[in-house]
Amino acid sequence: MLELPRVELLKSTTSTLDVAHRLAARGAPAGTLVIANEQTAGRGRGGKSWQSSPGAGLWLTLIERPSDTSGLGVLSLRVGLAAAEALDRFAPEPIRLKWPNDLYIDQGKLGGILVEARWREQAVEWVAIGLGVNVQAPKNVETAAGLEPGTDRLDVLGELVPAVLAAARATGPLQADEMEKFDARDLARGRRCVEPAVGRVAGITPTGELLVALADSVAPFRSGSLVLEDAQ
Repeated sequence: MLELPRVELLKSTTSTLDVAHRLAARGAPAGTLVIANEQTAGRGRGGKSWQSSPGAGLWLTLIERPSDTSGLGVLSLRVGLAAAEALDRFAPEPIRLKWPNDLYIDQGKLGGILVEARWREQAVEWVAIGLGVNVQAPKNVETAAGLEPGTDRLDVLGELVPAVLAAARATGPLQADEMEKFDARDLARGRRCVEPAVGRVAGITPTGELLVALADSVAPFRSGSLVLEDAQ
């Protein structure tokens, strides 16, 4: 169905990212998919944990070996946009995006993306694209969201993986149509934030920076987390 060179299907693992890095170091080809029914130490951006209960979602990592790294700086945004478009059919409303790597339904977090690259000298050896999606919302996490009741994980996988692969193989900065699509899904644009600076979110740049309108200027931010004032 997925037409991938290699699929590692695991009942349980610490994190599919960990497994993907081990496989890539041993020569696993681009397009290798690692997917687990459960993660015991799933991780998000900034060292945060990600709850990955058995059978409740899709916990996966794709390995890519890009020869052109010009799109690496916007990879998490590009993958997020592709994932949102692929998942829309399983959601009660269009999926929203929060810079730099989160998927939302209304104000509930549906999923997240974590991209980790491994370099040798000045060249990228491989990129591991981790993706976690709640098919069912965790019952003990008030801020989480899930897909429509009865959604089949295999159906979601069939839509999601080809979309993410295509996004991962795109090059260069975000194009005009991608910018428009992101803007239409931007959860934060126009809202006040307290991190990475106190101001109002003014969108993103084609190279992936977050724009924050300050008192007398608009500043770009490449790193850090986006914390919205009304979500604290």
